[in-house]
Amino acid sequence: MFTTSANVSERRLAPPSLAISTVIFALRPSESSGRPTLWLPLVRRIREPYKDMWALPGGPLTHDESLQDAASRNLLETTGLAPEYLEQLYAFGGLHRSPSQRVVSIVYWALVQPTEAVLAAESENVSWFRADKLEKLAFDHNEIVDYALWRLRNKMAYGSIAYHFLGEYFTLAQLREVYEAVLDRPLDPANFRRQLKSAPEIEETGEFLQGGKHRPPRLYRFTGTPGLGPDNRSTP
Repeated sequence: MFTTSANVSERRLAPPSLAISTVIFALRPSESSGRPTLWLPLVRRIREPYKDMWALPGGPLTHDESLQDAASRNLLETTGLAPEYLEQLYAFGGLHRSPSQRVVSIVYWALVQPTEAVLAAESENVSWFRADKLEKLAFDHNEIVDYALWRLRNKMAYGSIAYHFLGEYFTLAQLREVYEAVLDRPLDPANFRRQLKSAPEIEETGEFLQGGKHRPPRLYRFTGTPGLGPDNRSTP
């Protein structure tokens, strides 16, 4: 009994541990409809606490690397991914996030194109999941994903972050599919086309998408600066 009390007391006096976690969003085809839907890779925990449960990619912060470098390293080690765009999302430091010790997680998020997403090293312990159909995750990672989704959907109104999911050239239909996947609702094609064609950062390339059975659609490109942008709101 004395040892247990001493251990509890020591944990209370010890400084919090710092960790890095990352939410990676990518578009992948729905297994039922084949339409693009929002997915993210998760890793299976191989040790306690929460052994065998799925969790966001991440790990402890070492003394000799920056937060950004730690996030990039953890992603590469756990998923094999090196996203072109990686941004700090928020810090999560609830008192009871971990049953063994106080842990503060600096959470990053990344939006990857399909060509990047296919490079993820899937295995028994690394797999992709629908962002809107997640089971119970380890720690408070469901809350983190919900917050990242909320941020992403709010940022869609700014019109620039959608291009992180696309290649350099895209059709308006492909861009609409990004919005529909993230917002999880259908959009009127005519209204969407009218709004996007009036946006100054959307530019026709004069090229067409080849290979379809019907009249080839025009290809466009984004001429602005894609970004997720700051957000000063508190966590929900």
